[in-house]
Amino acid sequence: MDLSSILSQLGLGASRNVVYLSVTPSVGLELIQIDAASRTVKNYSYRPLEYNESLREIANIESFKNAVTELFEELKINIKSNVVLNLPMVLFGSKELPLLLADDAVTEALTSEVEQSYIFKRYEPVVSWCDATSTQSGDNRRLFYSALQKNVVDDIKNALFELGITLVGVEISLTSILKALAFTGLAEDQMKDNVSWNLMLINQNGYSICSMVGKNIVEYYEEPLAIKSFEGDEIYNAINASAQITLMSYPANYLYIVSTTDMVSAELLSKRISVEAIVNYYDNNDFKRDNPIPVSLDVLEDTAHKITLEAIGIAAGSAVSMPVKFNFMTTSSESGVENPDEPFHVELGSYEFDISPNAARNISLLISILLLIPVFAIYIIVPMLETQKQNQLNELNSKLEQTNNEIKRIQEEQNKLNDFDANAEIKKVLGYNRSKLMAYTALGESVPRSLWITYFTAKDDGKIDIKGNSENVEDIYTFFKNMKDSLINTKLRLHKLEMKTDSVDEAVSIDPNMPTDYQFEITNMTDAEVNAIAQAAAQAAANEADKNGKTNNAVPSVKK
Repeated sequence: MDLSSILSQLGLGASRNVVYLSVTPSVGLELIQIDAASRTVKNYSYRPLEYNESLREIANIESFKNAVTELFEELKINIKSNVVLNLPMVLFGSKELPLLLADDAVTEALTSEVEQSYIFKRYEPVVSWCDATSTQSGDNRRLFYSALQKNVVDDIKNALFELGITLVGVEISLTSILKALAFTGLAEDQMKDNVSWNLMLINQNGYSICSMVGKNIVEYYEEPLAIKSFEGDEIYNAINASAQITLMSYPANYLYIVSTTDMVSAELLSKRISVEAIVNYYDNNDFKRDNPIPVSLDVLEDTAHKITLEAIGIAAGSAVSMPVKFNFMTTSSESGVENPDEPFHVELGSYEFDISPNAARNISLLISILLLIPVFAIYIIVPMLETQKQNQLNELNSKLEQTNNEIKRIQEEQNKLNDFDANAEIKKVLGYNRSKLMAYTALGESVPRSLWITYFTAKDDGKIDIKGNSENVEDIYTFFKNMKDSLINTKLRLHKLEMKTDSVDEAVSIDPNMPTDYQFEITNMTDAEVNAIAQAAAQAAANEADKNGKTNNAVPSVKK
């Protein structure tokens, strides 16, 4: 049996490669595979596929399934493959949110923002987001987010699953185009560190401007424009007139124009547009002259001419790292994480194949088991049979020793219960009272002016619990540090620190220029003890309300 047969039985070989698909409105459905080492296209084909621009979705999911099947058959790819998919961008934006918001709360806030868009008023969104790379300031952080229709992603995933294909990743056209510009070197000068430039994307619905510094997105602006309503050169005049005003708001060293619609030539627009910057262009449409990267001889020239930047960007995979990236197969902030199942290329003599991390782990485990079987038989099984009785005896002796130790411990505890040391008890009481006095003294000396104490208790066993409010976090940390310095041996900890808000919507709408109320709790109690006190207080309040016929909401406070 040769190596090819062995690899085939192990589920390896070229048929196990990750396959990259791109839904590109100007072309249809593209299937592409790239050799990252030589930066060449080794496999490519496409099929026409209707895309509904108004609803931003594939017009017919059955046509999509048929196109996928035909592409896999044409290129002789095993249908049992993993697929990473590029989809046209539906929505992109940025937003500032408080740093204190957890990831789930951030996703909820962004989902509420996305649902204001006309598309997502009808369809549930799936949102992916990541932190902007610019320096965060104050109590807020800036995020970039994007959204797709959840039903669209689910329909595509289910359609591929019915064919035996696993969808492992979904990206959008904006990030795919940026990755393609970096991978091909088309925007090498623009993507250098600290170089400011604008990416202008033209499509049949209008144009968008992505303000960049190197590989980092700084701002994003989208301008709807009814391109289909213009004739001849009118469209270039309309885009020039509209974009001139917009580009004045985004001054940069370079302007890079990419046209994805056959109705506009990026080359012609670059000569018409008036801007104080170095203008470069790429026609990602029928006006294209040359392919951005070399292609295999197996790809026909007319077919290769259809290769789009979106297809190249999605197929580049982890060969290009972009700060802003999304993956709509997950719903957490760790969206944009590289696909853990993406295979890596292996050369073994004259054989080449791709293997996924899971397959590599399985093969390593199998080889390890085969090598350990003789060792296991010699060094484990034989001695285990010989010493079986001895182990049983040792286990019995161990249980007997544990029983004797338990009897001894019980006897010692019983003797302690019969002894009472009056002097020791007096010293203990005096120590407790001294601890309380030190706690009250430290409290009086440590409260800043803008901090309120709403609850304080010091127990006989040295347990302390302090609750309060403050207008800023700095005073809370100052108070906490002073208390720890005053009560060195109490092991105080900051148990709770949060904004005093009733809902996520209220937290999102907080004016950063207005003072914010923060709640805190400092204690050396365990979580169980703190929760017990809170439950007891809530029960006491409920009993008092039942007794008086109304709830008393007044909370005593102390302010220095």
